[in-house]
Amino acid sequence: MPTPTTHTDQPRPDSTLHVALDLGNTSWCLAGAPGVAAPARVRAFPARSLARLHAELASAGQHFGLPADAPVVLCYEAGRDGFWLQRACTAAGIVALVVDSSSIEVSRRARRAKTDRLDATALLRLLFRHTAGERGHWRVLHVPTVEEEDRRQVHRELARLTQERTRAVNRLKGLLALHGIRLTSLRAVPDQLPHLSQWDGTPLPPGVCERIQLIWARLTLIQAQRTALVRARRTLLETATDPAIQMVRRLLQLRGVGEVSAWLLTMELFSWRRFRNRREVAGVLGLTATPQASGDRRRELGIGKGGSALLRGLAMELAWGWLRYQPASALSRWYRTRFAAGGSRQRRIGIVALARRLMIALWRYVETGQVPAGATMKA
Repeated sequence: MPTPTTHTDQPRPDSTLHVALDLGNTSWCLAGAPGVAAPARVRAFPARSLARLHAELASAGQHFGLPADAPVVLCYEAGRDGFWLQRACTAAGIVALVVDSSSIEVSRRARRAKTDRLDATALLRLLFRHTAGERGHWRVLHVPTVEEEDRRQVHRELARLTQERTRAVNRLKGLLALHGIRLTSLRAVPDQLPHLSQWDGTPLPPGVCERIQLIWARLTLIQAQRTALVRARRTLLETATDPAIQMVRRLLQLRGVGEVSAWLLTMELFSWRRFRNRREVAGVLGLTATPQASGDRRRELGIGKGGSALLRGLAMELAWGWLRYQPASALSRWYRTRFAAGGSRQRRIGIVALARRLMIALWRYVETGQVPAGATMKA
């Protein structure tokens, strides 16, 4: 009789302290137990107190009779605290898992009790299932390094400033339209303001003029900050030797891929994630099928939309641009053969399929250097 295989790299469940944390703004709730049979020990302590956390872990180990060097497996839901707690626990020798809160199984009853204590104990039960080898009941996030997370600040702040600029411009136009004024250009608003008049020819009220000046000052500051960030990004592209920047340069060599698209795809997708296959690439973008089959009933609900909405929208834009700038590529020929002759709805469905294939092709290109079939490079 063959000897059963044992996983020596995994600690025994009854000798490991399993801990689930429910993170709040002012207090954290900790639930711990060595196994499913043992009743969970629940304690609350002030938020972000690492000293108190380690004290509670030591106290829980003594409570359950575990040795002082017993391994600890800890989990918590991703939220406003980000990944610093995972890094702190890892530095202390604790296995820490960050869980996607939207993937956690919950009761579907119309009303269910919800407290910090109940949430922590429910998360602890899911942790037991995870360490036992069960998969599919939640999603554990891949934690980026500090450097990888820091690279995202440039384009994320640039996106926020772009939104604020659009909001300020719309507010300025709306305030002028409220008094019957429409300007063809907003570049000289401070100079035009003393000469503007309402619909009946009367001057603008002083309160309106003051508000317009405040909005214009805010808009000027936003534009100056955007310009500085764009210049900083361009400087990094020209001078940095970081592997992620080199990946951006590689994407920029393809026709149809611009600076913003290459930067976003690299910093948010390709540079810090390690994909094993094409299905994982499509899953992160939410470009996966959602079939429904029950008995004789079969139908398709469309794409899952479970990933990043920003990257999914960017993939659609790149797909449309790919048809324009890479008409001789294999992907463009495939789209024209399958969907170009159909109606507008058929073409929109086809562009989603093209976006999925294009993202997989770009992933292979940045990982292995395999250029998409038939694609042309920039001069």
